Amino acid sequence: QVPLVESGGGLVQAGGSLRLSCAASRIIFSVNAMGWYRQAPGTQRELVAGITRRGFIIYAESVKGRFTISRDNPKSTVYLQMNSLEPEDTAVYYCAAVPSSDTSTEWTTPRLWGQGTQVTVSS
Repeated sequence: QVPLVESGGGLVQAGGSLRLSCAASRIIFSVNAMGWYRQAPGTQRELVAGITRRGFIIYAESVKGRFTISRDNPKSTVYLQMNSLEPEDTAVYYCAAVPSSDTSTEWTTPRLWGQGTQVTVSS
């Protein structure tokens, strides 16, 4: 069983919307925070949005007000709703399981990655 499985990427015009989904195994989902990261060609992978088990949420400045992260605990699934997409959002998007405790979350060092899904926004 693949631990993290992403879906929902694709090609969309600027201003459009996409929703990414990441299904995780129950044990992974229950003990980790979950994050969405992205990597465009020639750039470093960056955190786009993250959500802890308790529902604390963070966003990259570039996506605030446009993207929404959520998690469905019974389904062990995390979502990224992306609205008002821009060509600059074009990247491979990765779901990740992130070590997390009651006092801290290690957003910079995820312990597990999905395979990635391509998002392409045309101008």
